[in-house]
Amino acid sequence: MLLKELTQTFGVSGYEKEVRDYIKDKVKNYADDIIVDAIGNLIVYKKGYGENKKKIMAAAHMDEIGIQVTKIESSGFIKFKTLGFLWPDTTYMSRVKFRNGVVGIVNSTIPMENVKGDFTKLCIDIGAKSKEEAMEFVKVGDVASYIGPYEELKGNNVTAKALDNRAGCYVLIKALMEMGTPYNDVYLVFTVQEELGCRGSKVTAERIQPDIGIAVDITPAHDYPCDLEGSNTLGDGTGIKISDPSVICDEYLVSEMVKCCVENNIKYQYDVIAKGGTDASSINLSNYGVRASGISIVTRYPHGPNSMVNMGDIAASAKLLSKYVDREFQF
Repeated sequence: MLLKELTQTFGVSGYEKEVRDYIKDKVKNYADDIIVDAIGNLIVYKKGYGENKKKIMAAAHMDEIGIQVTKIESSGFIKFKTLGFLWPDTTYMSRVKFRNGVVGIVNSTIPMENVKGDFTKLCIDIGAKSKEEAMEFVKVGDVASYIGPYEELKGNNVTAKALDNRAGCYVLIKALMEMGTPYNDVYLVFTVQEELGCRGSKVTAERIQPDIGIAVDITPAHDYPCDLEGSNTLGDGTGIKISDPSVICDEYLVSEMVKCCVENNIKYQYDVIAKGGTDASSINLSNYGVRASGISIVTRYPHGPNSMVNMGDIAASAKLLSKYVDREFQF
């Protein structure tokens, strides 16, 4: 299954090659052109037919959060830094897998209640008894990701690592397969290093200079016990982004998304969050400004090894994108 394979493919921020190669193989028969830029973004172009066509850039980031080795102790325990935002409490006692397949367990050098966000107090145990033994398998600079198998749950829900944002990548791929020849010129961009500050979308927006930007990404759910407050609900359809701390979406584009959902019988909800951000922010502020919007996939337990999404929401998101790029926009 496509989504399962996407989540289980290794690709922490800055090291997305395996994911990029996998996606490139899946989309090659549907694209009019494919470009890989200097920092690793994958740009998939679909030529539009319309007389008043716009350039639409839809971005989903390939990278997942991860860790990188900073030091190997004489004891064989491995110190690390984070690549992207991780919670110490979630990371503690989780299993991680290095790019070469070596598996370790995250431990703490002090009582966990005293860590208080300080990742220097955590370490990885791969079972080695000395620095020399550990260095046979892992070296400074090596990267690892959470281990989080893909599993089907009740209620048409699934869990896995890296659903942020392989779920968005899945939506782009499915939309490409479903859209045929769209009215507008469409650039489906699978970006790198979003978790480190939306780096990939910055350079691709400069390259493409789109008229419309769409970030396709996960958004936190609010329908389970958590420290967030809002209306996002798993299973209530695709999320039409209204705002987050990094972007306020263009009102016209939002209204057109709503119309598109109504006209095509797509279940939708409004996405407003008080924490977080997506590639929409950097697209919005590129060049002399770009109209920005977002298609969101409501997700429980984000930025951990066992996130949860609803397959109906994902299908609705792919349908929305495939239909939206076929609209004639009036500006």
